[in-house]
Amino acid sequence: MPPAPPLPSVTVVLDRHDDVLHTHTALAAHHPPSGRITLHPGPGTTSETGLAHDLLAALGKPPLLPGRFPGGRQPAWEAATAWVTALPVTRLTVLRAHRLTARRAMRLLQLQTRTGIHLTLICHRPHLPAALHQALRTADYSLTADFEAARRHYYGTPTAEPPPPDEPATPASRWLTLPALERLISYDNPRPCADPCTPPPIAWRHRPPPVPLTAHTAQRVAHRLHTATAHPRPAAAIAAALFTGASLQQLATARPRDYDAAAATLALHDRARYTDGCAAYPVPLWAGIFLRAAACFTRLLFGEDQELLAAPGDRGHLLRVAETARLRPPQPPTARHKAPAGRVEWDWRERQEAEKYEAIPARRARPSQR
Repeated sequence: MPPAPPLPSVTVVLDRHDDVLHTHTALAAHHPPSGRITLHPGPGTTSETGLAHDLLAALGKPPLLPGRFPGGRQPAWEAATAWVTALPVTRLTVLRAHRLTARRAMRLLQLQTRTGIHLTLICHRPHLPAALHQALRTADYSLTADFEAARRHYYGTPTAEPPPPDEPATPASRWLTLPALERLISYDNPRPCADPCTPPPIAWRHRPPPVPLTAHTAQRVAHRLHTATAHPRPAAAIAAALFTGASLQQLATARPRDYDAAAATLALHDRARYTDGCAAYPVPLWAGIFLRAAACFTRLLFGEDQELLAAPGDRGHLLRVAETARLRPPQPPTARHKAPAGRVEWDWRERQEAEKYEAIPARRARPSQR
């Protein structure tokens, strides 16, 4: 592998007189689609987790991660690190850095080390406070008190390419009905492969492939998943279900090594051949961000042997994330709708298939008409 590029130097801006121009300029530079994040830590908090929640909110995520975690510790920093790694974020500017404790400042420096992000800390004081000076002792950093130099750090070097488009301005309350989600809670039961497995490309011999999302629909789905949860794994699981048409049980067979970012493929396993057998699925461009975030998050928190996307017991949580994003499979006609009004029926397709199989012996058992 080629050597990793050197880390950029941390920039410390000394806003000697707490000039409002620095604050307004830094806030105006905040534009995630262009790779620029401005973090304004919430006042009155000194916890490291609180700072991670502020960073998740700056990334456009709900600040809380639902679910249960080892030791009761919410992995907010791992989630923030995963999203910064996966999203096209290149610059992070932190306001009110003179209020950071040494441990909070160290968290930001660790984030920079892991992601290679350009980190700018704005101290609204004429001198470095002791806590920040302590945290920076082992970091390569530079000081500036010049406003124009600081502004260049907030915005970075302009690129020739136009920034990615902003999120679509479509009503987020309207459901997106997606046929690829029909098998998400299928009752098949594939198991992960215990031995190393290099599956061939998916051949789609046993079922038709899911219809690819149009560019407009993919953009809407991605935006909804980004804003529905800060947890990378369920967001990636739903994205994977849309381009594989796989069930939760089969998605749970994937491990971090099964996602090949360079080849843009995701391997799912099924040695008993409940559906397609072990196979590698091409990952569309829009879904790659979610897979990269999930792989980074899983490796940071669990290592290589944990589920990449979701565990079999995560079904309820996964469906809640999908419903928060207003994504659902096709629904039954009103006359056949069995769930309470307004509730999504996720197992309608499975019930249809079960009813067909139950009807077959009845037809065979009919007496002869002669």
